[in-house]
Amino acid sequence: MKHLLLSAAILLLSIPTFAQRGRQQRTSGNPILPEFHADPEIMFSNQTGLFYIYSTTDGAPGWGGYYFTAFSSPNLVDWKHEGIILDLATNQVPWATGNAWAPAIIEKEVAGQYKYYFYYSGHDPKTNRKAIGVAVAESPTGPFYDHGQPIVNKLPEGVNGGQQIDVDVFQDPQTGKNYLYWGNGYMAVAELNRDMVSIDTTTIRVLTPKGGTLEDYAYREAPYVFYRNGLYYFLWSVDDTGSPNYHVAYGTAASPLGPISVAAHPVVLQQNPQQEIFGTAHNSVVCVPGYDDWYIVYHRINPAYLDKKMGPGFHRQVCIDRMIFDKDGAILPVRVTHSGVAPVKPKMPKKKKK
Repeated sequence: MKHLLLSAAILLLSIPTFAQRGRQQRTSGNPILPEFHADPEIMFSNQTGLFYIYSTTDGAPGWGGYYFTAFSSPNLVDWKHEGIILDLATNQVPWATGNAWAPAIIEKEVAGQYKYYFYYSGHDPKTNRKAIGVAVAESPTGPFYDHGQPIVNKLPEGVNGGQQIDVDVFQDPQTGKNYLYWGNGYMAVAELNRDMVSIDTTTIRVLTPKGGTLEDYAYREAPYVFYRNGLYYFLWSVDDTGSPNYHVAYGTAASPLGPISVAAHPVVLQQNPQQEIFGTAHNSVVCVPGYDDWYIVYHRINPAYLDKKMGPGFHRQVCIDRMIFDKDGAILPVRVTHSGVAPVKPKMPKKKKK
């Protein structure tokens, strides 16, 4: 009898309590942001210890959104709306009238002072084309002040078509140099000047990956660059943003200026029709500080708007899932989910005593 009671006690101790089960099961869910958002940019701020997402405000016919909002989270699960940070329909951005698309942001610390450089696309009525602008703030949620004119407003030399949209900003941890990437129909790069609000036009080059099909890696738009273990990873979107087949492919390079070698298995994020998950693309990536734990944030089409008559291309929602590498550094295909991710706890570096 004693042995039976002891075995029962051990069994009871091994069963998670209700509270424990709740903690184990708590996840972000997908989508992670309310309503319609697309083209998400995620950043971790060393100033605040929070993650931030900036996105295209979606749901307007013809991609007619005109402002950017910010959301913050301590753990990638609980997201707080921080309000509108930049409004292209006001005099905040004198050169643009709308089409606030696909932002990117970088945090810079100089002499103990933080600054945030926010890059984005907008419609320039002077040229009747899209251009890329930049606004600056001292906080991840603003107020942001536009530079007053576009930072990129024309096609790179030798490129005959496409738009100046889908910007990405990247600091090379090896050299400290900063780079801007952009392009729909092509992928371009230029080194940013030290002021971070202008580019060195002598460094502009086209990096568009060659070849591929709509089923694998044919480049369309949305370049995104990050660095891990000596490699520069280049991610981009394939097919059209309104297509269920919209997906992410990747390659690697030994330099932030390329050339890009397309991966042996390039497709890392794609639809799962069996789970009613479609149009998984236009991504950004974040590594949890203090760990080699990586997450991909992306948008996908709300299934209720999948029919072309419903405007799938501008009824998108922001989601998050784990991104895992194999022992050789290749990105494994992402398992897209409805559950999202479990909470994380960034490991903040100790601040140096003055």
